[in-house]
Amino acid sequence: MTMKLNAKELRDIDGKDIVDKLKSIKRRPIYFILENIYDTYNIGGLFRLADALAIEKIYLCGEMEVPPNSRINKASIGTYKVVNWKYKKTAKEAIDDLKSKFQNPNDKIKVIAVEQHSTSIAYQQANYSLPLALIFGNETSGITGGTLKLCDQIVEIPMFGVNKSLNVIISAAIVSYWIVNK
Repeated sequence: MTMKLNAKELRDIDGKDIVDKLKSIKRRPIYFILENIYDTYNIGGLFRLADALAIEKIYLCGEMEVPPNSRINKASIGTYKVVNWKYKKTAKEAIDDLKSKFQNPNDKIKVIAVEQHSTSIAYQQANYSLPLALIFGNETSGITGGTLKLCDQIVEIPMFGVNKSLNVIISAAIVSYWIVNK
């Protein structure tokens, strides 16, 4: 039986107390690379999403807060304690770290940026083979140009109004749930 905890239980849990229980969760070979996400509530929300999808790991990269942070804790309802995460100075370091783990040609990791870009395709048209790293960028300026050059593909969520993008949590949820339901 899968362990399900409510918000109070998650906030109060000691990560060390549930290490054995966490081993029973089958993790998906999906990785989030977050680049320069400034809003701590967005970081916390992305931890909740990562937990909901049972992704393998989150990389926090660049100029951003990391746990333990009171606002990340509040927004994540404590899921930062149950989702594996690591800080890297740059998204390139995170990509390099992942590529070093997946050197076998049969298990090569695919790196996909979720970004509005001249070379992007609609997220529904991409080929999402696992293992997979999804990169999400800064709320204002998106993913840096240098990081985009390191990606195998760039996908976007079509926008039909005047706003260029959605909140990073919503974008991550749309694309991630599309992938896991394929």
